[in-house]
Amino acid sequence: MSAVTEKIPSQGCENDVCGDNTCGDNIRGDYESSCYLSAVMDIGELLLAHGAEVSRVEDTISRLCRAWGFVRSDVFTITSSIVASAMLPDGRTITQTRRIKERDTDFRRVELVNALSRRICESTLDLEEVRAEIRDIQNMKRIPDRLKLGMYMLISFSLSVFFGGTWWDGLAAAVSGMILFETLRGSELLKLNGILQAMVCSAVTAMAVSLLVGLGIGAHLDKIMIGNIMLVIPGIQLTNSLRDMINGDTISGLLNMSEALLKAVSVAMGFAVIFLAGGGG
Repeated sequence: MSAVTEKIPSQGCENDVCGDNTCGDNIRGDYESSCYLSAVMDIGELLLAHGAEVSRVEDTISRLCRAWGFVRSDVFTITSSIVASAMLPDGRTITQTRRIKERDTDFRRVELVNALSRRICESTLDLEEVRAEIRDIQNMKRIPDRLKLGMYMLISFSLSVFFGGTWWDGLAAAVSGMILFETLRGSELLKLNGILQAMVCSAVTAMAVSLLVGLGIGAHLDKIMIGNIMLVIPGIQLTNSLRDMINGDTISGLLNMSEALLKAVSVAMGFAVIFLAGGGG
């Protein structure tokens, strides 16, 4: 046990794994070690849930386990789950798993988690300090909706004009981009899965574009729609899936690629159904 406590100092534990912090001396090592592994899993979960590739998640968890005195770690990660087993110097093994139900892209959080992980590996930070920083990252403010809305409108306008649309087409794309953003927000509140969300939001946006053209705001349906389509194409997810497969994580890569392709097909179907129903092409 001394080999464990030299590397893993004795501290109180507020994590659910440790209940009400009444660990007895005879099982203290198991509980404390579970607390450390739980903190490691929190970090891995933050990475995977906010856009990091599988290889980064597994490498980070393995490095943190070594930094906190585990002599061996085995990590298995796919797009929706993390399973990690860590061995203590006396041969005992602890296993924990995390189910990732919601994912988005937030590289600010990924950057902060990476910086925290490096500091842990360099100086073996206090567990409570690490927990406090994890909570800060989990609870940090998201980008304001008004700023997101402005970016949706600006990107839609720019892409529409870039791909050959007129200034009026760009204006129509900006308005439909605003509608797309609000539809995405509404679908998130309804807890729609990503594939259905992509189809519904694309269809609503396509109807908005058709209405705007009918009112004389913009003239080219395809040039307007392309400005909106680019906002919902899962490009980062597709890129990560290719990176996973290149890194040898074939299962995760195929899962990610399958989901990305299904979302892309859903986006195309949502726009195409409205476009064809309105007599286009």
